[in-house]
Amino acid sequence: MFDKLKGVEARYQELESRLSDPEILKDQERYQKCAREHAELTHVVAAFREYRKADREIDGSLELLRDADPDIKEMAKEEIDRLAGRKEALEETLKKLLTPKDPNDDKNVIIEIRAGTGGEEAALFAGDLFRMYSRYAENNRWKVEIMTLHAAAAGGYKEAVAMIHGRGAYSRLKYESGTHRVQRVPATEAQGRIHTSAVTVAVLPEAEEVELHIDAGELKVDVYRSTGPGGQSVNTTDSAVRITHLPTGVVVTCQDEKSQWKNKAKAMKVLRARLLDRMIRDQNEKRSETRKSQIGSGDRSERIRTYNFPQSRVTDHRIGLTLYRLDAILEGDVDPVIDELITHHQAQALQQQDDIPIGKQRQALDSA
Repeated sequence: MFDKLKGVEARYQELESRLSDPEILKDQERYQKCAREHAELTHVVAAFREYRKADREIDGSLELLRDADPDIKEMAKEEIDRLAGRKEALEETLKKLLTPKDPNDDKNVIIEIRAGTGGEEAALFAGDLFRMYSRYAENNRWKVEIMTLHAAAAGGYKEAVAMIHGRGAYSRLKYESGTHRVQRVPATEAQGRIHTSAVTVAVLPEAEEVELHIDAGELKVDVYRSTGPGGQSVNTTDSAVRITHLPTGVVVTCQDEKSQWKNKAKAMKVLRARLLDRMIRDQNEKRSETRKSQIGSGDRSERIRTYNFPQSRVTDHRIGLTLYRLDAILEGDVDPVIDELITHHQAQALQQQDDIPIGKQRQALDSA
């Protein structure tokens, strides 16, 4: 790991030299690229330099252990102990900083919520989850853009698709993909029996056109009249759009807007995201060993979480986390769950890195 850190520092110094070169200022594209990379490496280099500083200070304090004065020797031991703790903390920080970053982490996301088994109760819970994620987005000052909503007759949604605009949205929400199970007594249940229903959630990173080129010849675009709530344009104009990606068979529909071109634009956003997600999944399947480092398989069919209303309990089955604060979580306070998922993921990623020896200085302290 330290060889890698030395390489990072050398690259950082090289970028510093480039940024002070008058020639690069003439090429703004190159300058901005160097500046971005320089900024990304700043935290790593700063932590590495702090680590080496602590190392040097420990070396200096080790010399004082040979002093005949017992007070000086005791002070040296205390200083070495403090610096060794600081050094170990910096080791952990450096490991985390060197953990490969998901290139999609800073992207906007498209979140798709669909009622599964459970009929009306599943649709109601799909509505609860849509509200939960909307509240969570608001808490983070992210913007929620409705892509499509298919309301259920008894309330809730058969399907809800929305784009969440905000830096880091994917990094926080990517572990929400999977099957969410709800256990509660429906309002129509006369005997008070608990019913179990399921809702599937898919979180897809937004795909830009430059990332994923779609040939127009691979698309079949159908237009038709909207159905259900939607204003005066419903059943009067062909504003709804259905796009089929012929090579994969992926179908996207959008009818929420009164304008056909707006519906088509939204449908294309969803289509690009689904195709990018499909591409990422194909790549992950080919890298099955790497896949083991992720939390669960991310499969839509995998049960990831249970929301138990009678016990006010939320359990994430991937990490064995149970919290008795169901109401707060459904109101958008999802961070306690997401933080634990991210911590677990980072811990698994760190296990794949080589262990760092504590160091001869610590051994010297223990034997002094």
